[in-house]
Amino acid sequence: MRTGGEVAIGRAWRRRLPGRVRSLHALRGPREALLFMRVAAFAASVPWLVRLPLPRLAALLDGPPRRARAGAIEVEIERLDRLVALAPRVARPLVRTGCLTRGVTLYRFLRRAGIDVELRFGLDPRAADDPADGHCWLTLDGEPLLEREDPARFVEIWRLPRSPTRP
Repeated sequence: MRTGGEVAIGRAWRRRLPGRVRSLHALRGPREALLFMRVAAFAASVPWLVRLPLPRLAALLDGPPRRARAGAIEVEIERLDRLVALAPRVARPLVRTGCLTRGVTLYRFLRRAGIDVELRFGLDPRAADDPADGHCWLTLDGEPLLEREDPARFVEIWRLPRSPTRP
């Protein structure tokens, strides 16, 4: 028998379901719908993936890339950013929000699309009251990619792919 709380949660989820389904109308055809399912499934796995040792995580994320077509890089970046942003709206609570899910998911799919992005992890040294104030972000040609704010306040502690001179 269901408790009153379980019934209320079920009703709340059903009320949001039409909005989630409407969000899927943003998909542009069956190929993009299939890509979205792959993106959402991967994004849902990020909380478990980031518990792996960093070298193992790097090996899993940096699979064999394709060559990006000239002129299609901006279009692919926009498309993958849109699909990654759609995933938590449709699949919450399975897909979490936040820079970690977004960054790791975009990194994997952009690298697989042949776009030479880097995923950087950093901590804010000014956050004395919260030593775990961190952020992860993507860079393309050394510049932040798809960031609303400049991540310069974070001191980089790890980068994928690892460059020979960096940790």
